[in-house]
Amino acid sequence: MKRLLILCTAIIMSCAATPSQKSSDMQESTELLVSESQGGTDKPGFKIIKDEQEFRDVIKGSFGFVELGKEPSINYPKFPKNKKVVLYNMGSFRSGSHTVGTIKSTSVKNNILYVEVPETASGGMEIQMLSNPWFIFAVPSDYQFTSVELKYSK
Repeated sequence: MKRLLILCTAIIMSCAATPSQKSSDMQESTELLVSESQGGTDKPGFKIIKDEQEFRDVIKGSFGFVELGKEPSINYPKFPKNKKVVLYNMGSFRSGSHTVGTIKSTSVKNNILYVEVPETASGGMEIQMLSNPWFIFAVPSDYQFTSVELKYSK
């Protein structure tokens, strides 16, 4: 019984001692790369993108610009070096606009990456369509996390 109590106490202490990572300079640490209103999955979730080829494959249909009389060109955003690149699927929505335009802050606590985005008016019932929004962002490479949660703020 005494060993069980010591083991439980050690587990609780290790969880409480988990360091919290908070970005100090948002312009250098986190950047929003792509945000789209369609093309994501039905359920919220994330994936870490490993390299530039995988990055381009994910955003392939999002950046085609066609001018009359010219070949289509694709203007991909740059794949960040020395950062973790995260694809976040927001899930499925029945109405409104749910794209992310800005990331206010990021922090890691207890292996959860918290991404704070501004809460925006979604358009309510005026926009009637199914959407599966997603966005890609980069965080410092030393962030260690096993899940991602969005926090909406005003």
